[in-house]
Formats: sequence, structure tokens, C-alpha cells
Amino acid sequence: MGYTKEDIIRIVREQNIKFIRMQFADMFGQLKNVAITASQIEKAVNNQIMFDGSSIEGFTRINESDQYLRPDLNSFIVFPWRPTLGKVARLICDVYNPDGTPFIGDPRGCLQRALQKARAMGFDDFNVGPECEFFLFKTDEKGNPTTETNDEASYFDLGPLDHGETTRREICLSLEEMGFEIEASHHEVAAGQHEIDFKYEEAMHAADNIMTFKLAVKTVAQKNGLHATFMPKPIFGVAGSGMHVNMSMFTNGKNVFCDEKDPKGLSKTAYAFIAGLLAHVKGITAIANPLVNSYKRLVPGYEAPCYLSWSASNRSALIRIPSARGQSTRVELRSPDPSCNPYLVLAACLAAGLDGIEKGLTPPPEVTENIFAMSGEERAAKGIEGLPATLEEAIECLKEDQVLKDALGGHICEKYIAGKEAECYEYRTRVSSWEREKYIIAY
Repeated sequence: MGYTKEDIIRIVREQNIKFIRMQFADMFGQLKNVAITASQIEKAVNNQIMFDGSSIEGFTRINESDQYLRPDLNSFIVFPWRPTLGKVARLICDVYNPDGTPFIGDPRGCLQRALQKARAMGFDDFNVGPECEFFLFKTDEKGNPTTETNDEASYFDLGPLDHGETTRREICLSLEEMGFEIEASHHEVAAGQHEIDFKYEEAMHAADNIMTFKLAVKTVAQKNGLHATFMPKPIFGVAGSGMHVNMSMFTNGKNVFCDEKDPKGLSKTAYAFIAGLLAHVKGITAIANPLVNSYKRLVPGYEAPCYLSWSASNRSALIRIPSARGQSTRVELRSPDPSCNPYLVLAACLAAGLDGIEKGLTPPPEVTENIFAMSGEERAAKGIEGLPATLEEAIECLKEDQVLKDALGGHICEKYIAGKEAECYEYRTRVSSWEREKYIIAY
């Protein structure tokens, strides 16, 4: 839906909206906002809302802190939840410098630059359909999250086993009120784990939707006395939460990944895109799996992919080609998790795929066997490498990948790596409960 400035000003007044959240994402995918009252809406739609960029990690230094929020008018929505102090709307914003130039450290701007390159190469649209998983946990008497679930359900179960079904249904209805087209929602493998899939969109809108989705899930869960988390692996011994990313590209309304003459229905462009993803996925992992905890999910035995491979059918492969063809032909990267910054992940995936197309790369042979059942020797014989096993290893792969560094830009790359290295150091030097339980008596 297209909005003009006048449309938004009118809606704010007619619907008696009290607050507008000017939202943006920081470098690590955390949603930030400057809340304004309705009296400031004209300033907002005319790009006059300023904030202190030095207060946001990875943005600017204190002596150059002033930055401006330029709202994407088409992102205007009224939140369906009703706070006691009146209706609240939101606008998703790009971050700009005082001189009117885009801020180089804005993740949304990073994705915009990648999309501009794709258009320059003749690709009109880069469409993305995410599959987001999350856990619903009970809270304690103080409202703090526990790791206790309120169900005993598993894959595709329903009530009475799935006690989270009511909250999940409420999340779906809230999302639909905000313009989402919900394609499916179901209980996932682990107790307390859920998935909601929404229709693919153009990449920028898809990334915006992921950010909005996470906010809606957490808000509705909290309203119902639960805590929703997108932490990749909150519980030992059960499946973690992923965010599979389905990607397709179009030129003149035609899906360029489709070729009906090919035995697998895939075009040379699709094969090159797959090859580009595989060539750069180790570096992408530092962005798609950005937490120390992410690597507790990327282990054999819990459905998450661990090895560099692709397949048109095999769900143990890192890259899967879902069965739909024609205009629905798409490439599914199965490694990302929902803690990632979607703007940076989609920019990195697009840059990798475009690199494969530019260089005319071809992927290795398809792997149809269950890779988890292979021995190390069998994987080595087929040339199947593993994903980085730790965040530190993934960061080193990112440092060595010039294509990804160029896609992110020097500012984001430098600040992102520094932040993640600090996180690794903090984890490495912190004494865990496992260590105390294991060693404090024995030694």
C-alpha cells in the first residue's frame, strides 16, 4: 500500500493516534526507536526527527553524533495491540547524516546498496520468504523468563498438547491486521517451539517484516504471560530455532531461476547463484549465525545444516531447492537463525549469489544422501566441507572474504567484527555453570 505524507498525517489525526515509533535497526539487528507524539507527525514525515547516533553501538562517535531518521512512508502501520495511553503507529526509517547523505553504517542502507547492484545487473526484484522459528517459555513470579514450556507437543501437534496454540493464533491475527499474509503456522519439533511462515516479499520489505514479526511475537507473548525468544539454542538436547531463507530473482516479471528444459528445472543463473552462496557461506555464517549460542544449534542430529552442500530434495543439505517450479522456483538457505540482522544477511546472500553469477560459477554435484549419516572419510571423499564450528572461526572467514566485506562496507564490517570479537572474548573468559558442576568438586 502506498502512502503519501498527507495520507499519514490524516490517518494519525482521524484515528486519534497518540504516539508514533520511528524505528530503525542497529548493526546487530536490535530494533531501536525514537517515540514521538502525534503533534510531531509533520516533522517526522518531512525527515526532521533527529537522534543521538553515538548512543547506538557501532554508529557514530560522540563528536559527530547528530543523525536524522528518514521514514519509509510505505512502512506506516498502526499496531493492533491497544495500550492504555492510546493508539500507537510506526514508521521504519533509514538513517541519514546531517548533510543529507545516507549513513554508511545503516543496515537498511547496506541492503539497499546490494539491491541497487542487482538492478544494475538486470535483475528487477530479489524476493525473500523467511521461515522464522521461536520458543515460548513460561515466566516466573517476577516476570522473568524461565526455560519451562507450557506444552508437551512436537511437530505439527495441536491442542490440548500444544498449549501455545492460542498465543500463536493471536500472533497470526495481529500480523494479519498489520498487512502480513500468513501462509502457515505450526508447532515445531521441540516442546514450546513454534514456526510462523509469511508470504515472500521484495527483499527490503521482507527484512522489515522480519523485524516487525519479532516485535509482534514478543509483544503478544508478553501480554499472555509468556516470554518469546529467538535465541538459536535455548535448551540443551533439543532442536534449535532456525530462519530458513527462500530466495528468488525476477527480470521483467519472470523468475530467472527457472528453466523448464533443465532436468531439475533450474537455470544457469540459479546454479551460479547456488555456487556463489556456497563459495561465500562460511563468511556469511558470521552474519547469519551471529551469536556464540548460534553454534550450539549448528551441530549434527538436530536438523540444522552443518555441511556445505546443495540438493533438490535432501533436507540435510545446507541449500535446498523446494519442489515448486515455474514462477515459484527458489533457493532455500537453511543455516541462518532468527537472532541475525535480516538486512545484513539478505545483503550478504545477494552479494554472494551475484558474485556467482558474475563469475559464471558452477556448484559441486548435488548431494542426495543423508549427510549426517556419512563418516568423516565419506564426506571428505565427496569434498563436503563443514560450516564454521564457532563464532570466532566464522569471523575469521568473514575477514578473508573480500566480496562480503565490500557488500557490508568498511564501517559496518569493522564495527561488526569488533563487536563480535568482544562477545567471543567475554564468552571465553566467563566461567559457566557447566564448568562449576563439572570441576569444582572433582578438582
